[in-house]
Amino acid sequence: MASTTPNHPALTGKQHPATISLGYFIFASRWLQVPLYLGLIVAQVVYVWQFMKELWHLTEGAFSGHGLTEADTMLYVLGLVDVVMISNLLIMVIVGGYETFVSRIRLDDHPDQPEWLSHVNANVLKTKLAMSIIGISSIHLLRTFIDSARVPEQQMLWQVVIHLAFVVSALALAVIDRMSLTAHQRAANAVAAGEAEPDPRLSPAH
Repeated sequence: MASTTPNHPALTGKQHPATISLGYFIFASRWLQVPLYLGLIVAQVVYVWQFMKELWHLTEGAFSGHGLTEADTMLYVLGLVDVVMISNLLIMVIVGGYETFVSRIRLDDHPDQPEWLSHVNANVLKTKLAMSIIGISSIHLLRTFIDSARVPEQQMLWQVVIHLAFVVSALALAVIDRMSLTAHQRAANAVAAGEAEPDPRLSPAH
C-alpha cells in the first residue's frame, strides 16, 4: 500500500526554498559592516596626520631657540606613542574584525601576514582589544604622572581608578574566554601559537 504521508519539508528534513533564501540574505547582510571598516581606515589617516603634527611640534621645539625641557620632551614622545598605539588598535579592529565577521582575507602565503591573524576569532579579538586599551590607558596615566604638577589630584585619582577598571575587565575577559574553551580548542590554540606539538588523540580522525 502506498504511503499517504505528505512530502512536507519538516518531515523530509529539507528546508523550504524561501527559508534558504532568507538565510542567505541574512548572511549577506554582514557586508553592511564594510563601510564601518572603511570609515576606520579614514580615522587611521586622520591619526597619521595627527602624528605628523605632533612630530613637527617636537622637532620645532627641540631645535628652536627656546628649546624643550626633559619633561616636555617626554610628554611629546608619549603623545606620539599614544597615537601609534591607537593606530595599532584601529588596525587590529579593521583587519581582525573584517576577517572574523565579514570575509576571509586569504593571506596564508603572504610574508607580511600578522601572526595573530592565523588564529583570530571573536574571543581572541576581544582579549587583544582589551590589552591594547590597557596599554593606551597606561600611556595616558604616565603622561598624567609626569605632568602631575599641573593636574588636579582628583583627576589623577579617577584616571587610576579607570585604569584599574580596564585591567579588571581584561582579566575577566581572559578568564571567561579560557573557561569557555574545550580541551580540543585549548590544544589547537597551543599548536597554533607554537607552544605544543599536535596531539593525535585530539585529531578529528579520532
